[in-house]
Formats: sequence, C-alpha cells, structure tokens
Amino acid sequence: MNDDIAGAHPPRGLKPDAIGFTDALVIGLNSTSPAYSLAAAIGPVVALVGVYAPGVMLAAFVPMLLIASAFFYLNKADQDCGTTFSWVTRAMGPWAGWLGGWAVAMTGVLVVGSLADVAVTFGLLTVGLDSWAESEWVRQLLTVLLILVMTAVCVIGTEASAKVQNVLILAQVACLLVFAAVALYRVYAETTSLESITPAIGWLDPFGAGGAALTGGLLLGVFIYWGWESAVNLTEEVKDSATAPGKAGVWSTIVLLVTYVSVAFAVVAFAGTTFLADNADEEEAIFALLAGEVMGGWDWVVLLAVSTSALASTQTTIIPASRTILSMSRRHALPGHFSRIHPRFRTPHTSTWWVAAVAIAWYLAVNQISTNALFDSLTALSLLIAFYYALTGLACAVYYRRRLTDSLRNFLFIGIGPLTGSALLTWLLVESVIDMADPENSYSGVSWFGLGPPLVIGIGITTTGVIIMLVWRLLSPIYWSERPGVVTSEAEPGKER
Repeated sequence: MNDDIAGAHPPRGLKPDAIGFTDALVIGLNSTSPAYSLAAAIGPVVALVGVYAPGVMLAAFVPMLLIASAFFYLNKADQDCGTTFSWVTRAMGPWAGWLGGWAVAMTGVLVVGSLADVAVTFGLLTVGLDSWAESEWVRQLLTVLLILVMTAVCVIGTEASAKVQNVLILAQVACLLVFAAVALYRVYAETTSLESITPAIGWLDPFGAGGAALTGGLLLGVFIYWGWESAVNLTEEVKDSATAPGKAGVWSTIVLLVTYVSVAFAVVAFAGTTFLADNADEEEAIFALLAGEVMGGWDWVVLLAVSTSALASTQTTIIPASRTILSMSRRHALPGHFSRIHPRFRTPHTSTWWVAAVAIAWYLAVNQISTNALFDSLTALSLLIAFYYALTGLACAVYYRRRLTDSLRNFLFIGIGPLTGSALLTWLLVESVIDMADPENSYSGVSWFGLGPPLVIGIGITTTGVIIMLVWRLLSPIYWSERPGVVTSEAEPGKER
C-alpha cells in the first residue's frame, strides 16, 4: 500500500513539531479575520440591536467557548488534522463523520475568494488606487493571483505560514487598537463629526433589544467568531499536540471576545446607532467610511487593518479545508491522491491546491451572476458552520459519555458545556433556515426555486455532498466499515473500546 495513505498516521506524514502554541494561537486568530469580520458585521448588528451590539457579541461568544471546549477534549483523545471529520467518525460513525468533514471543506471553498477580494480591494484603497479597486476585471485578476500566492505559502510549509501570520496579526491588532483608542478619545473630547454617544456598561446586556433582535445578532455572531479551530487543524504539526492546539483554540475565542467588544464599544460610541444602521448594507465598507471620520489623514491605518485581516484569513482558511480532505483521504473516505504529502515541505500539497482551484472556480463563477450572489454564498456559510460545530459538540459528549460522571469538571466541560453549545447552534441553524427561506432576506432579493439563494446554495452543497458520499461508498467501502468507539471510565483519553 502506498505509504502516503497507509494508516491514520503514515510514516511520510505532516511535519511534526513545526510550530508552537503561540503560532497556533495566531493562526487561530487570523482565521477569523477579526478586522474584516467586525467591519462586515458591526453595521447589521447595530441595525438589529442598537447600542447593545457589544452585548450581542458577548452572547455570541458563549456557544463558541462551549464548542472550543469540545475541540480541546476531543483533540486530547485524537490528534488528527481532520478534527471534526475524525472525531465524529470515532464517536458517531462514518456517515455523520463524512458529512461533518464535507461541511468543513466546503466552508473554505465558499469564503476564500471573498476574503481575497476584500484583501485586494482594501489594499488598493490603502495605497490610493481607488480606480483599480472599482474595476471588476482588475480586482478579480488580483484576487486570483493572491489566492495562488497564499496557497503557495501554505504548501511551502507550516513554519512559513506561521511567520507570515505573526506579522499580519501584529499589523491587524495594532491598527484596530489605534482606531478604537482614537475613536474613544474623540468621543470623550467631544470632537466627533457624527452623533456620538457616551459608552455605558449597560451596552453589554444582550437582551436589551429584545429576543427577535438577539436571534438575528447571534446568527451574525456565528460568522464573526468562526475560524478559530484552524489552530486545531494543525494538531499533527504543533509541539505538544495533545493539549497545545486545543488550548490555542480556546484562547483564540477569548482574545476575539476582548477585541470584538472593545472595538464595538468604540465604533458605536463614535458613530452612533443611526449612522451605523443607515450604512448597514455597506458591509465591510463601513470601516472605509469611518476611517476618514475617525483618523482623518491617517485613514489608511484602518484600511490596512481590514486588508491584512482578510489577507491573513485567505491563507489560514485554506488550512482546515486542506487538512480535512487529507484526513478523509487517509481514511479512504475520499480518493487516495488527496492524501499525498510533499516530499520536501511535508505539507498536503495536493489537497491544498485542490481547495484553491475549487475556491477560485466558485469565486469567478458566482461573480458572473452578480456581486450580491457572492454575498449570498457567504450567508450560506452560517448553515455549514452551525452544522459542523453542533455536530462536534454532540460528538464530544457521546465519545466521552462513560467518563462524564467521573468528576464535576468532566460533567460540565465535556458533557453539559458542549451539549449546550450544540443545542444553541442547532437552534441557530433552524432559525437560519427559516430566515433564508424568504428571498427578501437575501442580498440579491431574488427567488431561486421559491427560496432565498443562500438556502438554495446550502441545500445544493449538502445534496452534492450526499451524492458524492453515496457514490464513493459504492466504489470504496473500506471507510464505512469503521465502528464508533467510546472512552471508558477506566481508560485514559484516547483509549477506547
């Protein structure tokens, strides 16, 4: 048997101990694209809940932390770069595991092109090339080139990826903090040009705007926190692989909470709710509008923050998709050539380039329909994200079910916590489906088969996955012979029967 695909941990596998905890933490942070996520979400969130936007971001953090706990304990049991795919397979069987892996892989395909587009657009605005940013063919050409470059960095090696990410996160966080500090200073100095509001601790109340508004805000919250688990997808390449990747995932969510709440306070206080709500449809461009208001001639600082944020996430979003496809191929859940490891760089070059190729094709194809169609495809992300996060939380409790009563800690952090996070995300998934069924709630506002385009895209991706799964089940039934296991009360994590 080809040693690239033999066993769960082949001899010619990924490079071990390539990066440390800090590098994994940085990659987890950059995968969420904090500046871009904030820019895209702050307007719509304020339109829904007004000054309680910081509170909604605090509430959205809760299910993320609970699912991060599931990732931590499942990583202790199984250090497989396939994460959700591998864990769900072990806990709940091959059918659920395959669908979880497919959802993870498809999120990368849907979002990479959009992230690269934002990185290019804001990069051009930063250096004053506004006319280039407005040109569709120039922007799309540069976007494709950027995806190819960042994919090459991923292939060259995890160490190279980590070095690039360290630089980008420093630039991004520094720009965001400067922006927030200047905005708050001008609020208290009463030198703002907009209808500023003095910050209040009551803004942290997520229920202040009512239940329906909170639901909509939480749906957006799933998007802005998504991506931190990229740190865990590198588990086979991180030092102290049993604990460091899981800790990096947990700490990523905590750092994101502090960043999001701080910047939300500053933006809402400086701009006021009316301005933000009126410009909610501008998406990430809201930061471009606010940059000049807050920073004056230094507006390039904010534009650079969004550009580096999207640039970093373009690279790191490729990691979960490529590692998941690699893991699925090693377990014979996908064709064997996807598990090929580069002989020099020891990275999954075949699966990485495939992710890039499909992402580019999707980006160009959807852009031919309309820019709004691209935004609709991003909205469909929330379905896939909520699905595989909820599945992972459930898998944690199922896999450790015989150890939940060993201690109060196990009961809370391995059982109740992940199950609660899974339930919340399942509820959000149902709410998303109901919301997306109405075409008027989509960016394009058109009807596809009587439904909103985001829901049709989500159904289409799921259906395609099921068809591929059934066909591959007939062609190569090896993976489907696997049976679920369980961690026994007497065994250490990772030992099952």
